[in-house]
Amino acid sequence: MEPPHDDDHTYLGTWATDDRFLRQRLRPDGRYDEARGDRESAYTGRYWINGTRIDYLDDLGFWAYGEFDGEALDHAGYRLTRSRPA
Repeated sequence: MEPPHDDDHTYLGTWATDDRFLRQRLRPDGRYDEARGDRESAYTGRYWINGTRIDYLDDLGFWAYGEFDGEALDHAGYRLTRSRPA
C-alpha cells in the first residue's frame, strides 16, 4: 500500500548537504534520484510527501523516510538544504 501523498507540496527540486556529498533530486513525476559522492544515481525510486514527512521506496524495494524542517530535509542521518542554481 502506498503512503498518502500531497500533490501540492513545494519540495520539488534538488536538495544537498553543505559539502554536496549527498544530492537528491525530487522530480514532479513522483520519482527521486540520489547521488552519493561520485556515485551518480546511487539510489533511485519513488517518493510520497505527506505534510512534512517524505517516504521513499527505492527501485530495489527498500523503504526510507525523511522529515522536512523549515528549509531543511533530514534524511538518513544527513541534513540537506535546497540547492540553488549557480
